[in-house]
Amino acid sequence: MTYINMDFEGLQETIVRLIAGEEMEVRTGRFENDFETFRSRDDVLTLLIHLGYLTWHGENGTAHIPNEEVRTAFEEILEDVGAGRKWVELMGRSRKLLEDTVAGNEEAVARAIEEIRDTQYAPTYYNDEQALRYVIKFAYIAAIDQYLKVEELPSGRGIADVVYLPKRRSLLPVLVIELKWNKSSEGAVEQIRKRNYPAALNDYGGEIALVGINYDTKTKEHSCVIERI
Repeated sequence: MTYINMDFEGLQETIVRLIAGEEMEVRTGRFENDFETFRSRDDVLTLLIHLGYLTWHGENGTAHIPNEEVRTAFEEILEDVGAGRKWVELMGRSRKLLEDTVAGNEEAVARAIEEIRDTQYAPTYYNDEQALRYVIKFAYIAAIDQYLKVEELPSGRGIADVVYLPKRRSLLPVLVIELKWNKSSEGAVEQIRKRNYPAALNDYGGEIALVGINYDTKTKEHSCVIERI
């Protein structure tokens, strides 16, 4: 908590992005191998890697949160250190986005994703489906309290982009999210049906929300279609 509260070079925002499921680049070469000498965000992240709170990928120089237990601990730390207005605002928007998704409010979902991307999180290169995936995971960060997130769930004749599975005893629906870039949100939902992604959820007795999200580079807008099965 002490290290994160230092907030070197936007460290707290980096932690939020890690909580959302991103892998973040970390430069580990300047770390002084002690618990007192910190000059940058990378120094703190490198210490967290050494302590086992982050998993290190040496081949591409990135780190990510290893499991749900650590992810929850990071979220609680951010709340305890008072990460500021931006964190509180993001969580409020994300919870409302989750409510609108469950309720099937397509326009509200598209608008919320647009607002979160514009004001809370802007990838350096917003130019492909992977960048859209980062924004979606960031936007749905509040779901980690009630859902288990599974990326690229294999099923039927393809792989679903992002699936949120309700935690035990929850009455919320499964969210199967398919992303498109310069295509259509309707086409995304149709792909879920054609490739039979829900086949992996045959043992699940509740409802499933099929969520198609598309970004159009010409209009600079997101669109959303939601169907319940």
